[in-house]
Amino acid sequence: MVKKIDGSMLKEMFSSGAALLTQNRESVDALNVFPVPDGDTGTNMTQTITSAIREMNAKRYTSVADVADAVARGALKGARGNSGVILSQILRGFARALSGHEEIDCALLAAMMREGANTAYKAVMKPKEGTILTVARVIADEVEKVAGQYEDVAALFKTILVSGDAILRRTPELLPVLKQAGVVDSGGMGLMVVYRGMYAALTGEPVEADVVQGKGESSLPGEFVDDHEALGEIKFGYCTEFIVSHPRPEMREGDVVRLRKRLERIGDCVLVISDLSVVKVHVHTNDPGKAIQYALELGELDAIKIDNMFEEAREREAKKAEAEAAKQAEPKEYGIVAVALGEGLANIFRDLNVDQIVDGGQTMNPSIQDLAEAADATGAKNVIILPNNTNIILAAQQASELTERNVVVLPTKSVPMGISAALAFNPDASVEENERAMTEAANSVHTASITYAVRDTNYDSREIHSGDIMGMLDNKLEILGHSAEDVAVECAEKMVHEDSSLITVYYGSDVSEERARELGDALEEKYPDCDVEVQNGGQPLYYYLVAVE
Repeated sequence: MVKKIDGSMLKEMFSSGAALLTQNRESVDALNVFPVPDGDTGTNMTQTITSAIREMNAKRYTSVADVADAVARGALKGARGNSGVILSQILRGFARALSGHEEIDCALLAAMMREGANTAYKAVMKPKEGTILTVARVIADEVEKVAGQYEDVAALFKTILVSGDAILRRTPELLPVLKQAGVVDSGGMGLMVVYRGMYAALTGEPVEADVVQGKGESSLPGEFVDDHEALGEIKFGYCTEFIVSHPRPEMREGDVVRLRKRLERIGDCVLVISDLSVVKVHVHTNDPGKAIQYALELGELDAIKIDNMFEEAREREAKKAEAEAAKQAEPKEYGIVAVALGEGLANIFRDLNVDQIVDGGQTMNPSIQDLAEAADATGAKNVIILPNNTNIILAAQQASELTERNVVVLPTKSVPMGISAALAFNPDASVEENERAMTEAANSVHTASITYAVRDTNYDSREIHSGDIMGMLDNKLEILGHSAEDVAVECAEKMVHEDSSLITVYYGSDVSEERARELGDALEEKYPDCDVEVQNGGQPLYYYLVAVE
């Protein structure tokens, strides 16, 4: 029987939950309903909780309050995408419930689940049922009902798994798109993977590496997400990563545990993840040779990477000095931050006098901290953020908590909307006037995104096959075809109307200029009353972005 969870155990539970989610990252990604080549729920949640664990491991904590506070703080900094932001809010709710407490008993575990769910719901303007929010809420409901019957925290935690799995299986009934695709909610599954890992640490019971059933083999991460900047003062200077690619046949789980313990004695930020067919290792140490030597006892090594964090720290300090100098200068009235991926798109925003470009978009969601730091770097009193993606808006809204700037987030859902908003900016207007005018300008743009399907699925009553070219109009699937150019033309037909005057084609990194010009000529011939512009966007994975205004 486990009557209470202390700080040390809670720390181990969070680490175990993070490790299991990392192992199942790609499988959770595969549950994304829409088969675009950047399904990223698992990736975003993994990066979010990795940031949380890094913050938790930076210092020694003894109380559950301090552990949870560090986890919440780290998750907020590293939260990416809607799923990551919601996970960070659940963890923030945990910290609120545990504030001032040394240990967790059954009553406090129930309060923790309730506050986690409530905090997450409050962060979302229009909560949607059948998602991670529903899973968190139903778990809280069920745990509250029975908490008074238990003294054993581990037994009560089992209720979290049972109730969570039950509501997760029901998510397709609550969200029709899940039912059509034949999957459960990916965010809810990610949350349950974390809880399952936490339970394994609490009880000492083994857990299967692949807990996302029926969705492919377990997959270890291609690379660890490691933000050295969040570490503060560097005690161990070499970030060391490698793979034991061909373990000895006789290697067992106990050997992996022993390696982890030996690495913890010579460094910190230790992550050792294994499914016994491969072992992936990450450690910060002053003796990378010794870490490699330990691992060689398990088998052959591959993909060895050693980064000098002392040098990174010196470069970072130089940048901080520059930022501090800018901070001391008289702040300007306005700054603009835009999210974009692709050198061409970044250059377009720079030409529009956007102060800071944050790498990100459909293929990579920036963290809350990335956005907050960009806002600070503008040196402005008022900062307008153009997220340019539906999956970044929530993170941008949370960025205000990490900066003292007055942050205004415009709900731009595509890069063309962001470009139109930037064009409408007036440095002489008030914040409210700019927000109104820029939002109006953004909403006047219709955008088609042309990409390809990464797997077979059913979506919105359509049968989609891997490799199909998809045309999404204002983020809704409209056209399926086999040619990116043909799909782009069909999308334009749905967007152009009698008042349209401009069609802009932004071509991606996988499209030649000649090919894009031919598309532009075809659109010009089809719509003689519209001006047609063709620009190099350089965006990955998306052949074309077509804007009509």
